Amino acid sequence: MAPWLRLLWLLVLFPGAASVPAQPRAAGGQAWDQTPPELRAPAYFALDVYNRGRAPGTRAVLRTVCGRVRRESRGLLYSLKATLEEPPCNDPTVCLLPVTRKTLLCSFEVLDELGKHMLLRKDCGPVNTKVTDNTNDTFGSFLPLLKEDPPPQDFSVKIAAVFKDFITTYNRTYESEKETQWRLAVFTRNLVQAQKIQALDRGTAHYGITKFSDLTEDEFHTIYLNSFLQKEAGKKMHLAKSISDPPPPEWDWRKKGAVTKVKDQGMCGSCWAFSVTGNVEGQWFLNRGTLLSLSEQELLDCDKIDKACLGGLPSNAYEAIKNLGGLETEDDYSYQGHMQVCNFSAQMAKAYINDSVELSQNEQKLAAWLAQKGPISVAINAFGMQFYRHGIAHPLRPLCSPWLIDHAVLLVGYGNRSNVPYWAIKNSWGHDWGEEGYYYLYRGSGACGVNTMASSAVVN
Repeated sequence: MAPWLRLLWLLVLFPGAASVPAQPRAAGGQAWDQTPPELRAPAYFALDVYNRGRAPGTRAVLRTVCGRVRRESRGLLYSLKATLEEPPCNDPTVCLLPVTRKTLLCSFEVLDELGKHMLLRKDCGPVNTKVTDNTNDTFGSFLPLLKEDPPPQDFSVKIAAVFKDFITTYNRTYESEKETQWRLAVFTRNLVQAQKIQALDRGTAHYGITKFSDLTEDEFHTIYLNSFLQKEAGKKMHLAKSISDPPPPEWDWRKKGAVTKVKDQGMCGSCWAFSVTGNVEGQWFLNRGTLLSLSEQELLDCDKIDKACLGGLPSNAYEAIKNLGGLETEDDYSYQGHMQVCNFSAQMAKAYINDSVELSQNEQKLAAWLAQKGPISVAINAFGMQFYRHGIAHPLRPLCSPWLIDHAVLLVGYGNRSNVPYWAIKNSWGHDWGEEGYYYLYRGSGACGVNTMASSAVVN
């Protein structure tokens, strides 16, 4: 695009803003630095924050900048509009090949306080989409990006090799050549889907090949998720008393001995049971001083309100534990991944609870409660988790509605990575998923409904 045409395009996007022309390329494809002096420092600070955690060769470069500055009580506030260009993706494990350079449109707010910069807002998206995060948005805004576009013709040879590696890595076997071809087609569509989810994520998460990449969306939802969470009200619990002290800047119960190893629910929608046992394990440790790995299988077999592998609610599970008289340990009542005849013995119970409470939906109060009281059972919308590999997920609200929660997990901590706030979430899909079994989700905006169904057992 000619410099004058790029400038016209920029002025159309941002009328009335002070703008700069496009940066002409030097030899070797690099851009000359023609950012106005007054915008240079905040613009490159914002770029540096955007690129944190990215490997060399994947970092974006600044192309155009416009903006304004105003004086605030704390310093100078820069409101910037910028275009960034990301290099093409050449890794078939995380993107469809070939992928050209991607141009992003970003809004940044940077505070300059006595020469020290602080990023107050970052919002980036592909320039060919009209994507915002307003609560009034509908799925229609995103359908063009999520359609099944056919891959390039030369992709088939490359994807066959990647699929072979997937089969070896995850020890897959299929009944016939026909099923193998079918799974290859599913795998290919899923790679495309993962790339599109990646393009729409506003956090630092990376999406690509996981052990679920040969499953259709329907299969994944039916086998691993829990639609019961959004269909049933469950037992009403009384509201826990809020913690008056502000939360510490960060907290991690894994470092304090209150969290057992990551478990695997297998091909069973029993996430609700794992979420609850994880919470009870933490409560028992904090009140009795012993960390026990407690039995999820007992809940599958003996909780007659919930539906075992077909789903359940944490509130019902707490009530079942109280009525049964406690939980046996994992060693005494081992996990089978399917419902059996109840074999619980009150004499074998090693942990019990006195009550259960519902927690505040305010995330600051949730963080304060977690830091003082222990890990929290929560439910979330699992959008994108089928292909999640690592990083802090921050899906757009219309794609990850808080009203469509379908997976129960355990909050074990919180903190910040490169100024991005997160919840540390223990999942129940084994240590070979995500970050050694953990999921990191953006904290502070009610992302994916993480704050809508928070609860805990009470151990006196």
